[in-house]
Amino acid sequence: MAVQKSKHSRSKRDMRRSQDKCKIIQISIDKSSKEKHIRHHITKKNFYKGKKIF
Repeated sequence: MAVQKSKHSRSKRDMRRSQDKCKIIQISIDKSSKEKHIRHHITKKNFYKGKKIF
């Protein structure tokens, strides 16, 4: 069983936990379909970066 060598400080613990915070979802508008979508995701009509996918 792994045992830590020394106790982690409150500062190190909190720095690690800072990544768990929910981030703001950024919305973009597709070039061709003018549809709103989450950044780096396809739209509901299957467009990504102005091109039809699928």
